[in-house]
Amino acid sequence: MIEQDTYRISGFEFTSRLFVGTGKYADFDQMSAALEASACEVVTVAVRRDVLDSDGRPKQGNIIEHLDPQRYTILPNTAGCFTAKDAVRSARLSRELLEGLGNPGAKWVKLEVLADKKTLLPDPIGTLEATTELVDLGFDVLVYTNDDPILCKRLKDAGATSVMPLGAPIGTGLGILNHNSIRLCIEYLKDGDADYPVIVDAGVGSASDVTIAMELGADGVLLNTGIAGARDPIRMAAAMNHAILAGRLAFQAGRIGKKRYASASSTFDGLISPHQPSVTV
Repeated sequence: MIEQDTYRISGFEFTSRLFVGTGKYADFDQMSAALEASACEVVTVAVRRDVLDSDGRPKQGNIIEHLDPQRYTILPNTAGCFTAKDAVRSARLSRELLEGLGNPGAKWVKLEVLADKKTLLPDPIGTLEATTELVDLGFDVLVYTNDDPILCKRLKDAGATSVMPLGAPIGTGLGILNHNSIRLCIEYLKDGDADYPVIVDAGVGSASDVTIAMELGADGVLLNTGIAGARDPIRMAAAMNHAILAGRLAFQAGRIGKKRYASASSTFDGLISPHQPSVTV
């Protein structure tokens, strides 16, 4: 019997290792059905874009009204921020709003500080700067960053609750482009702290990408477009759920080593050689 596999992030215990975004769905009903099919427990929301109007007031019929607070922990993100200053401001607005709603994840923020609109790659300098400031302000920072093990370690040392190296640029669906970089990021982040949560974020296109990320040793995967942009988001959400379970089990089981030549599953002992005549009794 396989025991229940849980993990912790900043005092919260979860069973699902899939983090799912809430953007790009056709409507709230489709979003709700996809989240249900994914079996996720944490959802990310761009508060500044999806919840607040241009004056900083909650929109009528905003996305949070369609998320069951008993089922999901909301992880606000700073999507669309291109400077550390904007990201910190966005995080503070999110905390104020979610504290007012009594959401248990109010101190959380998924930090994104992007370098430009063409690649949507993280700005490493701005990301480190914003991480340091938000940690000082009492936030639990889950930080989206490049797949650079040195930068990942710097972000952890700055106090990040979780570091989230990218699999590929946001929304590309290219999957895990550099397996070795992700392995090194995980190794550097878990050095001396095996329970430190490492979440692969961005670039996932299909269920196989999720499985690969988990087999590399990630504690979870965050995605949005891979589900919301699929021809059938609900089926894809279910596929991602199965994929993350399969990848986690495979990592725990330990894959066989790769070899240059074949290795028979059954012994050759007792078999008649094709070069020897058979014996009739």
